[in-house]
Amino acid sequence: SNCEEMVLNVQFSPLTPPSGFSSYNGGEMNGTSKMMDFLEEPLPGVGTYEDFNTIDWVREKSRDRDRHREITSRSKESTWALIHSVSDAFSGWLLMLFIGLLAGSLAGLIDISAHWMTDLKEGVCLAGFWFNHEHCCWKSNTTFTDRDKCPEWKSWSQLIIGHGEGAFAYILNYLMYVIWALLFSLLAVLLVKGFAPYACGSGIPEIKTILSGFIIRGYLGKWTLIIKTITLVLAVSSGLSLGKEGPLVHVACCCGNILCHLFTKYRKNEAKRREVLSAAAAAGVSVAFGAPIGGVLFSLEEVSYYFPLKTLWRSFFAALVAAFTLRSINPFGNSRLVLFYVEFHMPWHLLELVPFILLGIFGGLWGAFFIRSNIAWCRRRKTTKLGKYPVLEVFVVTAITAILAFPNEYTRMSTSELISELFNDCGILDSSKLCEYVNDFNSTKGDDLPDRAAGPGVYTAMWQLALALIMKVFITIFTFGMKVPSGLFIPSMLAFYHHDWVIFSGWCSQGADCITPGLYAMVGAAACLGGVTRMTVSLVVIMFELTGGLEYIVPLMAAAMTSKWMADAIGREGIYDAHIRLNGYPFLEAKEEFSHKTLAMDVMRPRRNDPPLTVITQDSMTVEDVETIINETTYSGYPVVVSRESQRLVGFVLRRDLIISIENARKKQDGIVSTSIIYFTDHSPPLPPSFPSMLKLRSILDLSPFTVTDQTPMEIVVDIFRKLGLRQCLVTHNGKLLGIITKKDVLKHIAQLANQDPDSILFN
Repeated sequence: SNCEEMVLNVQFSPLTPPSGFSSYNGGEMNGTSKMMDFLEEPLPGVGTYEDFNTIDWVREKSRDRDRHREITSRSKESTWALIHSVSDAFSGWLLMLFIGLLAGSLAGLIDISAHWMTDLKEGVCLAGFWFNHEHCCWKSNTTFTDRDKCPEWKSWSQLIIGHGEGAFAYILNYLMYVIWALLFSLLAVLLVKGFAPYACGSGIPEIKTILSGFIIRGYLGKWTLIIKTITLVLAVSSGLSLGKEGPLVHVACCCGNILCHLFTKYRKNEAKRREVLSAAAAAGVSVAFGAPIGGVLFSLEEVSYYFPLKTLWRSFFAALVAAFTLRSINPFGNSRLVLFYVEFHMPWHLLELVPFILLGIFGGLWGAFFIRSNIAWCRRRKTTKLGKYPVLEVFVVTAITAILAFPNEYTRMSTSELISELFNDCGILDSSKLCEYVNDFNSTKGDDLPDRAAGPGVYTAMWQLALALIMKVFITIFTFGMKVPSGLFIPSMLAFYHHDWVIFSGWCSQGADCITPGLYAMVGAAACLGGVTRMTVSLVVIMFELTGGLEYIVPLMAAAMTSKWMADAIGREGIYDAHIRLNGYPFLEAKEEFSHKTLAMDVMRPRRNDPPLTVITQDSMTVEDVETIINETTYSGYPVVVSRESQRLVGFVLRRDLIISIENARKKQDGIVSTSIIYFTDHSPPLPPSFPSMLKLRSILDLSPFTVTDQTPMEIVVDIFRKLGLRQCLVTHNGKLLGIITKKDVLKHIAQLANQDPDSILFN
């Protein structure tokens, strides 16, 4: 058995498998013995890949090295060749600039639109319907405490019945909120279903798979970009318990993939294109969180499969350009270079590491619970009739979310607004209920606040936040993975301290703050996000860039590491890896270790009692023989041997290259018929004049396929597949070809050893 490849069945858009090789009409014999070597000039399609196939990293890198050597050698011949060489070297940086500009512009558009449409659920601005609530009240003459109640902004009850007080007005506003939420979410799911099925979900699991070398055509295409941008605004505005972080990474990668077509260097090389996509992913995180450095580290730690040093610097450049572009487009919104800037005046104390670690434990438990519950729900969605009704599912989840969210102001407000309120420490001018303390202005000096008793608003806010936490925990399980763009928001917590407790007596002076509540919210957010995604260093840097709190890196790291350890103790997979396995994507996780004592001969095919390995001989098979093999098998490639008797390996040829080469030879070359002999050698023996023309295909033969012996430990084989990005590896014994190991075989073997169903690796 040979290199069997995978086909993905995507809901909403049934995909036909790669077409087989059709039969051909024979041509006339011309009686010449000339060997046709029509592949001296490259053929369109040769060296490319079918949809849902794995790329050959080694071949792609080799082709790029050859291209680079040719350009370098020609640069010494003429001035024009030198200019071409310089432009080729500079094209990568120019592409990063374009990606940063486009990703930042789209993120700014998404951010501005989402804020306006979120506020549209509650009312409209009379000064201009395109203003959101905050912008509408900027020029108002209202007092500072009533700055959110300006006359220019009207709730729906004020517009419809003329006043906003009373039970009927509340019910009317409630009803309008639910109607707008349902309208936004239904429009989002219908657009996804009708125009771009790939636009749903987070996108990060698929991007990780694509960056590992898998081809999913259309996933990063222009239609996916357009629909994902529109529906992301709609999904966030509907009030569903989701964020735009993951989808923004998908949007940025779509930008990178589309812009790659402007440069031949990246358009024709899949490995080089993946370098660009790694940088685009960094730009996506940068615009999602306002964290350029964190975006680069996220791409390196969580997403990328191949990340050379030059990609590191180009990723940082793209992330910076994207962040500054976003800030230029939306300078007054929440999405800035520092998204939720905080200014905590009190240092943290060593004893506070205990509650920080407890927050990490809670975040790890929450992450493990969320992953298991969400995967169980998604599996149920795929295996039952529920998956056949995605529109109904979105309708029901949106209705439940809107009905539960409206009565609680902390679930009604947007996620970014809620996080900003929780992160910030209370000041004198804050009008939030979280800052409603009994004022004693006689003892106030400057911006320093004395010890103050909590007012009724603080206690009301505490139980409202507790209800918001419970709702968010459970509703997010059912929201993430629906057929709308859905990312993970940042769960956050609020701390309320008791300064008169004994444990605080060691560092609390009279009238001073013992702890900073906003810091606990920030650490809690990192712990929860870390428990779900298993990010560590990149998460800490993102949180630092989010808030600007450099001195709080140690608490953040303590919570992030504790969260990861706790979640890993329950289950090793993060949410993205779990969805990769759920969908059966061909992804070899580089972080996992293979410690089993199996050999290559235990995994290779054919196994005992299997038919012999399908091979092509180098100089004794006709066109008809090769066509028969192609028609009767579905393998993506075939080993080429000296003869069936010797089984001595010559090379490896891809199915797609064979099909394209034979098709073109039949159409464009005289004398190529079914009885023409195919040669994979440099020279051919002389044939009688009555014999038909021979077809030489040595140029499409991989003369250096990777091979291992049958006694090679699988630990080494798995390492080779991971680090070299192989799609298949041939197995030999004393130089004789025995079998083949494909990426699918490795994944099935790992699943079997982990007591999982190996047939779940179906890539469907």
